[in-house]
Amino acid sequence: MNRIIRTLTLLLGALSPLTPSTGVAMADSATEHENRLARETSPYLLQHARNPVDWYPWGPEAFEAARERQVPILLSVGYSTCYWCHVMERECFEDPEIAKLMNEGFVCVKLDREERPDIDEIYMTALQLLTRSGGWPMNMFLTPPGAAGPDDPGLKPFYGGTYFPPDERPGMTSFPKLLNNISNVWISNREQVLEQADKLTEGVRLSAADRDDTVRVDQRQISQAYAQLARAFDQERGGFGAPPNFAPKFPQPAYLEFLLDTLHTLDDPAMRDFVNAAIRRTLDAMALGGIHDHVGGGFHRYATDRAWVVPHFEKMLYDNAQLASIYAKAYARGGDPQDARVVRDTLDYVLREMTDDSGLFYSAQDAEVDGREGQNYVWTWSQIVEALGEEDGAFAAEI
Repeated sequence: MNRIIRTLTLLLGALSPLTPSTGVAMADSATEHENRLARETSPYLLQHARNPVDWYPWGPEAFEAARERQVPILLSVGYSTCYWCHVMERECFEDPEIAKLMNEGFVCVKLDREERPDIDEIYMTALQLLTRSGGWPMNMFLTPPGAAGPDDPGLKPFYGGTYFPPDERPGMTSFPKLLNNISNVWISNREQVLEQADKLTEGVRLSAADRDDTVRVDQRQISQAYAQLARAFDQERGGFGAPPNFAPKFPQPAYLEFLLDTLHTLDDPAMRDFVNAAIRRTLDAMALGGIHDHVGGGFHRYATDRAWVVPHFEKMLYDNAQLASIYAKAYARGGDPQDARVVRDTLDYVLREMTDDSGLFYSAQDAEVDGREGQNYVWTWSQIVEALGEEDGAFAAEI
């Protein structure tokens, strides 16, 4: 896999920008101000319905267009409350010049990961094999059907990334440069790209096969899980991550639930003490940190730092559902009143802001307000003093 990354990086970096000789007209079904996504029901796809990009939804129409034109598919995946998805749309997908490069060199497909998690999982695996990381927006380049012969179904990933800026930035390739270089690679080194796509696709298949293996869970698997969590546990700040930085730091309620549910199986007193401390330190760190909305209730998606101070402000229904359950279990077990307060304010938040009039739940709450992430969660000094008075305001700000 490292060879795939090196080869594609060399190919993409060595080529000068391509100047397309012909343009591709927008489809008859799209107008100057509206593309095919206007016919969709997904909130995320509808957000892009007025981009100048000639977007297709995932499906046969897009695949047939790629087969006929024999150009790569640019698959862009996100979801409606994703902050960096909004940023890339504003910076790149709404830019007429960048949209022109996309339309001329690729068949552009938009996918809502909440609508098609199955497709998202396949290409996220490919991205993680390529880059050792993932996230959204996810922008993957795929082979078109028919590229290796009439029976070739295509759709094989050969390059990708997450957010790309509209201009060159330190350590970041601009999206226009990437588009030009991918087009050049496809024209001048197609056989090598197809070979790399086959290797990456095989890597995805092997990864899926590994996940399908089943074993009988016994004390050995539980002990292995404990050992892995012990290595990932931040003893200083609580929570789990990759040492030594441990950031960004996600709540990981499944880890806490596992520890709570299996604690009674431990015979080693030292390990029991460690697990108890890990549970308590993590629950306290999250409850007292910036990932917890102390005014409105509920939890943000993750902390960008090790100390749980600065959150990514998006709120997810599944995070809050699992965390409410974890804190309720912890309260039932230990009776800490802080755990009870967290459960109440989390569920009150969900009922107040994540539930519609018919009783259905919303899946997520956007992090962006007026073009800024977390605008409605951040307090200025003057706002704190106005709300609490100078003395209590100074105390609250210090805490």
